[in-house]
Formats: sequence, C-alpha cells, structure tokens
Amino acid sequence: MDKKIQMADKLETVVITEADQYLFAQGTHYEIYKKLGAHFSVENGVKGVFFAVWAPNAAAVHVIGEFNGWNESSHPMTKIGPGGIHTLFVPDVEEGTMYKFLITTSEGWKLYKADPFANYAEMRPGNASRVTNLQGFDWNDEKWMTERDSGSLLEKPIAIYECHIGSWMKHPNGTPDGFYNYREFADRLVEYLKEMKYTHVELMGIAEHPFDGSWGYQVTGYYAPTSRYGTPKDFMYLVNRLHAANVGVILDWVPAHFATDAHGLGCFDGRCIFEHPDPRLGEHPDWGTKIFNYGKTEVKNFLIANVLFWLREFHIDGIRVDAVASMLYLDYGKKDGQWCPNKYGGNKNLEAIEFFKHLNSVVRGTYPNFMTIAEESTAWPQVTGKVEEDGLGFTFKWNMGWMHDFCEYMKLDPYFRKDNHYAMTFAMSYNESENYILPLSHDEVVHLKCSMVNKMPGYHTDKYANLRAGYTYMFGHAGKKLLFMGQDFGQEREWSEERELDWFLLEKPLNSGLKAYVAELLRIYRKYPCMYSIDNSWEGFEWLNADDSGRSTYSFFRKSKTGKNNLLFVINMTPMRWENYQLGVPEKKKYRLLLNSAEERFGGTGSEFPEVLEAKAEPANYKDYSITFDLEPYMAAVFVF
Repeated sequence: MDKKIQMADKLETVVITEADQYLFAQGTHYEIYKKLGAHFSVENGVKGVFFAVWAPNAAAVHVIGEFNGWNESSHPMTKIGPGGIHTLFVPDVEEGTMYKFLITTSEGWKLYKADPFANYAEMRPGNASRVTNLQGFDWNDEKWMTERDSGSLLEKPIAIYECHIGSWMKHPNGTPDGFYNYREFADRLVEYLKEMKYTHVELMGIAEHPFDGSWGYQVTGYYAPTSRYGTPKDFMYLVNRLHAANVGVILDWVPAHFATDAHGLGCFDGRCIFEHPDPRLGEHPDWGTKIFNYGKTEVKNFLIANVLFWLREFHIDGIRVDAVASMLYLDYGKKDGQWCPNKYGGNKNLEAIEFFKHLNSVVRGTYPNFMTIAEESTAWPQVTGKVEEDGLGFTFKWNMGWMHDFCEYMKLDPYFRKDNHYAMTFAMSYNESENYILPLSHDEVVHLKCSMVNKMPGYHTDKYANLRAGYTYMFGHAGKKLLFMGQDFGQEREWSEERELDWFLLEKPLNSGLKAYVAELLRIYRKYPCMYSIDNSWEGFEWLNADDSGRSTYSFFRKSKTGKNNLLFVINMTPMRWENYQLGVPEKKKYRLLLNSAEERFGGTGSEFPEVLEAKAEPANYKDYSITFDLEPYMAAVFVF
C-alpha cells in the first residue's frame, strides 16, 4: 500500500459543518479550536493540513508559508458560509511548517496575520505560526486527575509557587536567552517544589507573546504555549511531570486585553472583530492594548473555548484571570471622555459580567474542581459567589486588600506599628465574604517596590527576622497562599525577567535559614487540616488577642473540624523582648511547640524556648486559662494542642 495512504489512515477528515458554524455564531462551540486553525487531515486518501480562519469582513484570504515559498496567490481559501469562516485543504504540509494568513481587506489592503488558533509559533522575533499536532502524547497522570476531581477545593491545602520560567534559572549553556527547555525546566522545578512542599505552581507568560518585557500579559497566541521554551509536547511533558510529583499547574490567563502587534488579533480582517470598534470600549490608554468585545458571541466563544483547550489538551488544573477589575469597570484606568457608560448610565461592564458568569458556568459546571482565580482589586461583591445567586462564579479571589495592608504594615519601623496595628487584623473582618487566596506575587517585587526582604525595616538580620514573622502571620491567617519565586529564600534584588534569581544567596545562613523556615511553614500547612479545611468561616479561626497594639503582638488559633490538632500562633512584630508574656488559651491542655522562628537553623538568635507549655487556671484575654512565656524579639511561635 502507498505509504502516503497508510499515514492518512491514521487521520480523520477535518471539516467545518453548518452545525459548527451555527454554534460558533451562537458563542457555544466549546471545541471550536479543533476546527479553526491548522489541523492535520486527510482528503481522498491524501494527508495534508486543513486551514480555517474566521475573517468575516475579508475580501479574500490566502494561506502563505514555507510550503509554497510564501506565494501570495497560489492558495486561496474559500468562504464557506455567512459567518465568515474561510477554509482550505493543502496536501503534503509537514509538521513544523511556518505559515500565515494573508488577508485582503475590502479596501484592498494586505494584512499578514498569525493564526489566532495556532498551537505553535515561530520563536520571536519571528511571528509566523507553525503547523503542529497535539495528538500522541503519552499522558500518565490519571491518578492525579482522579484525585484532583474528588472532594472540595475549598477544604484542600493550596500553597502556590508563582513562577516565570525564563528568569527562574538560566541555562549554563551560555546562549543569549539562557532559556531552559520545558523538559529540562520540569526536572529542576519538580525537585524544588517537592523539597519545599508547595501544592501548585502558577506559571506566568505561557501563551505566546512577542515581547519578553510584557511577562506574557500582552498575548498574540492564546492557543499556543510560547516557543521560547520548546514545543507544545515539551509543555505537556512539564505538566505531566508536575502531576507525577503531585503538583498542580495554574496558568496566568489574560482575557482583559491583547497586544496590538500587526500580526495579532487587532483589526484582524480590516475591521475590529476581536476588539470593540469604539476606542472608548476597545482600548486601554494606559497599557496601549486592545480590549476584547465581550458582547460579541464569537469573541466569547474564542475565550471560553480557550480555557477548555488548556484544560483538555494540556491537563491544566486552573487559571488565574489577570486584571479582572479592568474588565468589570468601564472607566478602569480612564479619564473623562475616554470611556462610555452602560445603558443604565453606570460604570459597570454588563457584557463582561455576563461573560464571567458564562465562563464559570461552562468551565466549572463541567469541571467543578478546575480552579478559576480572579485577580480582582476592588470590593466588587460576590466574585466567588454562585452564578445562580448573581455571583461571578470564580473559585477563589486574590485578597489584594490583605496584600496591601500586610506590605504597608511590614514596611513600617516597628516603633510605628502600634499605631497601625489593626491594618493586620482588618482582613478577617471581611474574610467570610469571598473564598480568598493571600497573594505575595510578582507585582509586589517590581517597579521600585523592593524585594520582600528589603521592604522590611532594621538591620540586615532584622529584615530576615521580620520576614519570618510576616510569613508566619500569612500562613496562619485564613486563606490559601501564594508566594512568588525567590521570596521563599530572601531574594534581595527586585525581580527582572532578564536575569535568573540570585540562587547564590543560598550560600548565606540568613537565606538558607529563611528557605528552611518557609519549607517548615509549608510542611505544617499541609500536615494540619486546621490550616486549610475551614478558610472562609469563623469556625476555623479565632483571635486570642487581636488588640495588643502596645506590644505589636498578634495571637490567634486555627481550629480543626474534629477539635484535635489545633494550632496556636503568637507573633511579636517588634525588636523588644516581652518577658512573662501571658496569653489566654481556650483549653487546659499542654501546648507543644511546633515552630520557633528564632531558632538558629532559621537564621535566628538561637534563644531557647520551652518545648511544652502547660495551661494554668489563670484567666487572660477572656479565657479561663493561660500560658506564660518570654517572647523574643521578632519571634513567631506555633503550638499544637
């Protein structure tokens, strides 16, 4: 038998039916990525590639590429229906072949566009799409996927490591970019995450983007893992490897805006089909980007299908949705005259609200344990509320208010902390309103904001002692956790996408001590259900003393459902030693020390502390029992009882 026909026998014929066109036009074709784009297909026993693109206003569309010497007239596409989809089957196109769509506008202009549904792209600064095949990867993460889909996400430990692949660690091969391949990166990252006990990694900048300095937040290829680090199957290897190590994978996802590069989505067929045509609704003046038209069914379909694409084809476990507030508010980042009110005269983007409800209904309705996380910086109500109760339907919301209060407090000279004491307790007053993640993300360590350790006051050793105390407060506080790479060992310079983390710092005792301390916090967090199983209710958290502003100390305990293995936190935010510190406790029990931030192995002074404290019948802090101890400078202590 002819070899060409043998190969073709393994392929199906890709065709766009009237039903496909109808569903796409309705905004409900959730597997449209299997039809639009470039897909290996077979016609009449011949293997080739089926090209399809949505360009409703184009006068003509041609496929140009390496297979035809970029000939602009040899491969015209056919418009197949009123919806504006153009198709063409081209025989004998090989995997890896570069191509573009040449769109002739109704005015006769020629636009050279990358494929919006391409799964692979040319390495920047090139911007052509590449033909690729996503089928055939040998996934072996069934155990992970089964366990992921069981139980309630809200009752599971979630400690996220936010990571930028290109600057996590540079390859020793001496190449200008120094990028690790997804596969090489997988092996190194897995080793680190297993050592530290993170539950998830959040990867920045995976969707294809032209400019490194955008960190991946100005996207041109929503359906393509960036070629900076390898092929789509290399990225599959990374996800598969992380799942084998019991680490979940979250992607940054950017539906708020897209890049204006000429080969991208903007003015795609000579008209605004992805962005809103009114610049007051279709442009971000501060960011220099385009805004999606959330009221357009095909655009909503493009975005919702994109989330399902990453979920189904790459086994991604969640998305962190960037800049949600910029989508919800029509006047976000805009001056008078730069925005257009809604039909009621208000500043709420009604179409974006409906989009989020649609997205979360479809994605989480089918995959309830797939995380959708909102980076939402305002007090918008019900971000994680149920859609049927007029909520937006997200799984979690970043608690930006907590982040701001935490950073501002921790930056203070300890002398002034007593006057700002309640900044640190305020977040618990609204904790029940959403399902929160406490984020210390990349945004907190760029643009002259200082690294986390250099935000801290005092001498060099004081900075690390402050940070150990601050991290203890963060891990004890209600809410899931997120740390950006480098923060767990005291990266001292601000983050830059151009260089790797300062791993050499781990040769210093303060940095290696901080890394060991965060690893211990993560171990305790994952071991004790009281730390995560009741995160959005007062049933899981109780202040013991939230009012000790004079000594700038905080004490609280986390409660388990069983009443066993509760954890008590005591944190001194000053360089003062508080002798005979009395603290009311809920029960007449022995309180066994689990963690002491002042230990020498963590970079502390090495001050001794009793391993067990026994409660006495001496009332304090509205409790019938109390314990008494000496609280060392900047000391954080965790007890189990």
